[in-house]
Amino acid sequence: MAAGLYGALRFKKKSTSPLKKLARRKFRGFPVATLAFYGPDDQFASKVAVGIIAEEGAPPMMLRLWSEGPDVRFDPSIAKQIADHLASHGVKSVSSVEQIIGCPHEEGIDYPDGEVCPQCPYWAHRNRFTGELLE
Repeated sequence: MAAGLYGALRFKKKSTSPLKKLARRKFRGFPVATLAFYGPDDQFASKVAVGIIAEEGAPPMMLRLWSEGPDVRFDPSIAKQIADHLASHGVKSVSSVEQIIGCPHEEGIDYPDGEVCPQCPYWAHRNRFTGELLE
């Protein structure tokens, strides 16, 4: 009987990523860091942008980008660099979305304003947050 009970239990593995641990916490005050992931499609994140907001209503005072190697969401060295960066700025809260929210290339810098990125056709005419194609 006990074996049946334990067989029904499922244990969820907790993340060891310092970034996920920080993002799971509730709001603890300012400064707040925002993390956004970008990639050529919705499966591979090649870039993470980290902004730090010093106080309520203030624009991000600092934006830093990481875009090297494998998927940045799963690279422990990038996670450590970001965690160290947040600690050095006294960040108390972290806000992040799980999904990749767009192309890593910058409109007006990497390709002309008003056009779609030629390197990331997946994002052409697609809602960045839902992944649905726009009409």
